[in-house]
This record gives sequence, C-alpha cells and structure tokens, in this order.
Amino acid sequence: MKIYTGGTFDVPHIGHAIFFEECKFYFPNSQLIVALNTDEFVEEFKGKRPLFSYAERKDYLNNILSIDEIVPNIGGADSKVTILQQKPNAVVIGMDWLEKDYCQQMKFDAKWLSENKIALCYLPRYADISTTLIKSRMNKNG
Repeated sequence: MKIYTGGTFDVPHIGHAIFFEECKFYFPNSQLIVALNTDEFVEEFKGKRPLFSYAERKDYLNNILSIDEIVPNIGGADSKVTILQQKPNAVVIGMDWLEKDYCQQMKFDAKWLSENKIALCYLPRYADISTTLIKSRMNKNG
C-alpha cells in the first residue's frame, strides 16, 4: 500500500514527526511518500520564499525514519499531477485540514478521488504545535 501526504514543512517541528509516525501506525507496512513543495511554488502561493530551501527541508525530512520517499510537488497548486505520478492508495492529512477546504486547495474533489481509487484520510493531531504558532512565537520574541 502507498500513502501520500504533502506540504512545505518549512519550520520542522515535533508535530510533523508525530504525524509521519501516525501515518505508519494507521497504515502498517505501507510506503509513505511525502510530496515536498518547491521553493518556487511556496513563493508563488504564499507570496514569500520559505525560510529553509527545498534542499534543506528535504535533508531534514530524509532523517525521519517513517518516511520512505520524498518527491517534489511538481504540480504546484494542482497536486493531482504529483498524486497521479505516485499512484497512492490514500492521501493522508492532519485533522486541522477539516476546518479548511483541503480538496479545493489541492484542486481535486471526491469524484476525482473515487475515479482514481484514492482514499482521503484525516489523522488526529497529537502535538499542540504548528508552523504558524512557531513563527508567531518568533515574531513576538524578535
């Protein structure tokens, strides 16, 4: 079984590591593929370059044992391109995305997932930390 998740992972934190471990817990004996957003896409999407370069973020992720493969998100805003290239059985994301329209942001819908026989799974968040929270703390502390 192949499972897929993606993101920028610009400020590495324990929440990311726990999420990747949970992917393996809920999908034992699966191959975990992480699609990493390119610097160019992050700048286009967020209006600024990531704090860490693609190479630096990839190096960090390469040290997380639960990740089997890291691929560039070649589709940019249209994640279908990378998802179809990887052919996962499931796209796995954190529960924090329930409050956002994940499918719309990733440019797919339930019909597309069904046609491609891909499940969309939300995993609970176990760490009370986020990149946004870390950046907020950094801004407050100067």
